[in-house]
Amino acid sequence: MRTLHAADLLRLTVDDEPRPGHAVLVSGDRVEAVAPLDELTGAYPGVRVRRWAGVLGPALVHDGPLPPAPTPRERVHALFRRGAAAVLADQVTDPALRAAAARNEVAVLASARPPALVVGGRADLAVFAADGSCLATVVAGRLVHRRA
Repeated sequence: MRTLHAADLLRLTVDDEPRPGHAVLVSGDRVEAVAPLDELTGAYPGVRVRRWAGVLGPALVHDGPLPPAPTPRERVHALFRRGAAAVLADQVTDPALRAAAARNEVAVLASARPPALVVGGRADLAVFAADGSCLATVVAGRLVHRRA
């Protein structure tokens, strides 16, 4: 199923200039297109559209210890609340934590890489408010966090 994620502004990388009126088309776990919202809604009539307030961009790579929480599952979900969809392998050495990351499709990376939205790449997205707080996180095309 295709989903179109649209926000007030879109960034392809964390440092990219924000683009107004753009959106990301997600199909399964991949980014299918990045283009102006009007073009995508015209090309894909009837597509499900999720509209977000804030800035839509790539989900982050968490490069430190996972936030403390009572269970490995809750530690992984704390990442989602921060807008992260990837961690470094040396931070998930505990088997229970690594299993929780795998179950939730968190990307486990050998080394840090700058996050980016790339057509054909994995659909890891995040929406941030003006104050930097995370409003929503999409991991491998699946909405895993939405702030109420």
